[in-house]
Amino acid sequence: MIHLPVISAKDREFHLPDEPPTEDHHEALEELEREGEIIIQRIPEPYIEVQTKFGRTKKIPVQKTWHHKSCGQCGHIPGYSTSIFWLNRQLGLDYLDPKDQTSCTAWNYYASATSNPAAQAAVAIRNFAAAFETGYFPIIHCGTSFGHYKEVRQSLIHYPELRKQVRDIMAKLGKKLVIPEEIVHYSEWVYALRDRIAERQVVDMSHITATVHPACHYHKLIEEDAIYTPEIYGAQRTAVITGVLQKLGINVADYSTWFDCCGFGFRHILVSRDFSRSFAVQRKIEVMMEEAHPDLTVTHDTGCVTTLDQSQFAGKAHGKKVGLPVLADSQVAALAMGAHPYKVLQMHWHNTDNKPFLEKLGLDPEQKWREFEEAVAKLKDGSKKYLTWEDTD
Repeated sequence: MIHLPVISAKDREFHLPDEPPTEDHHEALEELEREGEIIIQRIPEPYIEVQTKFGRTKKIPVQKTWHHKSCGQCGHIPGYSTSIFWLNRQLGLDYLDPKDQTSCTAWNYYASATSNPAAQAAVAIRNFAAAFETGYFPIIHCGTSFGHYKEVRQSLIHYPELRKQVRDIMAKLGKKLVIPEEIVHYSEWVYALRDRIAERQVVDMSHITATVHPACHYHKLIEEDAIYTPEIYGAQRTAVITGVLQKLGINVADYSTWFDCCGFGFRHILVSRDFSRSFAVQRKIEVMMEEAHPDLTVTHDTGCVTTLDQSQFAGKAHGKKVGLPVLADSQVAALAMGAHPYKVLQMHWHNTDNKPFLEKLGLDPEQKWREFEEAVAKLKDGSKKYLTWEDTD
């Protein structure tokens, strides 16, 4: 018989290692810049300092941010990005929505493996160089891009031959090999500004219960670069979403499959979609609803919002326990500050019925929809050219 050791609560307490088990990329980048191999784009002031997994400090810029958008957000969940931009405007922050950004092409890399390291790294560095040229610092909207760019950074640090290949490609484009001082995910920016967001909160959310799905590509790729704090699950789980929700007064409920993938998984969402939908419903949504009874679940990546939200119709057809609204943390933060659920959050793009959630917040979905239709009618008759931000207060 095998006797397992008894694990006490004290054994589970978080302790930073005396020496982090990973290298500090800051030191490696500084050395490469001294050798003339790269240019580091520095975090602009003001910035907010946060703690990463092994106790290192990460700087999060407050403004002068260059927003690296997500192809999946723009195509499937437009309210995801518009909520991020709305938050910037409402907080009076200077930001840039670039017109010359390309896709990171990471889906190609993770899903099909048909690319090559030089091509993948060159796409990342071209975007970083474009941001550098504007003087604005890149903020990455997509968890996939965020994880991929961190892997690109690691590869460029360790492989001189790859740096040479990328430098030659950049030379043909008239650009430099630029690597940001930090690779920052938008949810880290939301987390860093959670106090300011809470100060502007106008919608009471204290009676709301939410579950959190942390995106795999945020906290499982180059895991030491994700934000942790002892106040959130004893620093055993990432702090970004939970910290924001708690600051807004939301009760964050735990569930047993929190570590599982949302079901997206890149390759199998393409070649075995039924598996993805089944996994999303049976390993995530049903477990959340049975164990935590939440009003919504919140995540912070394109694929996660899409898969958890848009898989539930299949579960409903098979009599599964579904019907849980899915939002991004940026959408929840904007909603708390009074953003319009359709003009800004564009919740009508989501498949799962979210009207009961809005009603629980004291918002009238029918009235809000009429307001949205009135705004759209002005676009149709030409009296307004854009759904401008003045229409979304």
